[in-house]
Amino acid sequence: MAGQNILKVNEIFYSIQGESTYAGLPCVFVRLTYCNLRCNYCDTEYAFYEGQEMSIEQIVQQVTGYRCRLVEVTGGEPLIQPAVYPLLKQLADNGFEVLLETGGHMDISQVDPRVKRIVDVKCPSSGEAKKMHWPNLKVLKADDQVKFVIGDRIDFDYAVNVVEEYKLTERCSVLFSPVFDRLKNLTLAEWILESGLPVRMQIQLHKYIWPPEQRGV
Repeated sequence: MAGQNILKVNEIFYSIQGESTYAGLPCVFVRLTYCNLRCNYCDTEYAFYEGQEMSIEQIVQQVTGYRCRLVEVTGGEPLIQPAVYPLLKQLADNGFEVLLETGGHMDISQVDPRVKRIVDVKCPSSGEAKKMHWPNLKVLKADDQVKFVIGDRIDFDYAVNVVEEYKLTERCSVLFSPVFDRLKNLTLAEWILESGLPVRMQIQLHKYIWPPEQRGV
C-alpha cells in the first residue's frame, strides 16, 4: 500500500463525465488502484491491482495540465488509500471542483467538506449489499449524491426502501442507474415513473459515446 503522500494510480484521463448530475461535462478523472468489493457487474476490474505510484504533487500537476476545473477521484475504491484525503484537500485548495465516487462501504465523514461525495449504495444483485456503511447516509450534505445501480426489480424495491427510510430525496440528489446490458433503460424509466419518486435516472453516457469496454473514457 502506498505511503502518506504517495498513491497507487491506475489512470488519469480527460473525458466526458458519464454519470452523476455532472453528466455531459468535461472532467478529469483520477482512477486509484485497489478495491475491497467484488460487485458482479464491475466494469473496472483492471483497477483492482494495476497502477503506478505517484506523489500528490505529481497527480495535481498532471490534472492541472488538462486545463479543466472539474475533477473526479474514483477507483477501484479511492478511500482505501490514506493519502486520498490530502489529495482531495490539495485539489480543492488549488481551486478544482472535486467529486469523489465511493462504494459506500467506507466512512466518508473525514473527506474534505468542499468535496462533493457520490456514494454508491450497493443493491442485492451486486453481491455486496451487506457491506454498506449505513452511517454514511446520515452525514450527507446537500451537494452530495447517492447512487443506486439497479439490476432487477428486487434491487429497485430495495433502493426505494432505502430512499424512503433515510429521506434521501429531501437531503441530496438521488441517482438510479440500470446495470449496463442487464436491465433495460425503458424498464427502469417505467419503474421510476410508477414510483412517483423525484429521483434522477442516469445511464452511463460514456458507454454510448465510446465502446463500453474502452478504458480511459
